[in-house]
Amino acid sequence: MAYVWDFSAVSRNADILLEGLGNTVILSLSGIAVGVACGGVLAAMRLSGRRVLSWPALGFIEFYRNTPPLVHFFWFFYGLPMAFGLTLPPFAAALAALGIQSSAFFAEVFRGGINSVERGQWEAGRALGMGRARLMRRIILPQAARRMAAPFVERSFELVKTTTLAAALAFHETIYSAMVIVTTTYRPLEVYTVVAVMFFLILFSASQVAEWLEARGRRAGTR
Repeated sequence: MAYVWDFSAVSRNADILLEGLGNTVILSLSGIAVGVACGGVLAAMRLSGRRVLSWPALGFIEFYRNTPPLVHFFWFFYGLPMAFGLTLPPFAAALAALGIQSSAFFAEVFRGGINSVERGQWEAGRALGMGRARLMRRIILPQAARRMAAPFVERSFELVKTTTLAAALAFHETIYSAMVIVTTTYRPLEVYTVVAVMFFLILFSASQVAEWLEARGRRAGTR
């Protein structure tokens, strides 16, 4: 017997799904903000040339890049209360896990972009009498930013998809909302199909905007 699709179950619970989507957007943007801020600090430590700074940063980056994100979700939500008596609400635990792990990836994006700028650019700036801060601001970072654009967007998209793990902490993001709807409607195929389409439309639209901005940046750089 062929399966009969019925999306009315989704439409009747659209408010629950949209609320979850809104929470996903908030968690994603917050995670990116934390990841970028902490990643910038880690990248600066890695590039400092001082072992007392670069080695701890390297250890932190490699640890978080090579461990499963779900482990960090569980650790911040369940581990902190057991180990230190510190209880975080689901959103805070998910944000800590997302932001801190993503900072390791963003740090490598920033470091790779800066290191990709030819040494001649650094030497030319120094020959003009520029200090390190001015050299970074006027010459290095504008070139590095264009080269970082694609990996930065890719990492941001991965973060958005990783927010679905927050459902394991009972945070009401999109997947958790879908699970709630499924338990009352028993229409998992329809619900999760709609969720997949929602994520596709959001990320595909964002990727098109990012490509347009990247192309515009390249044209500005050639002028």
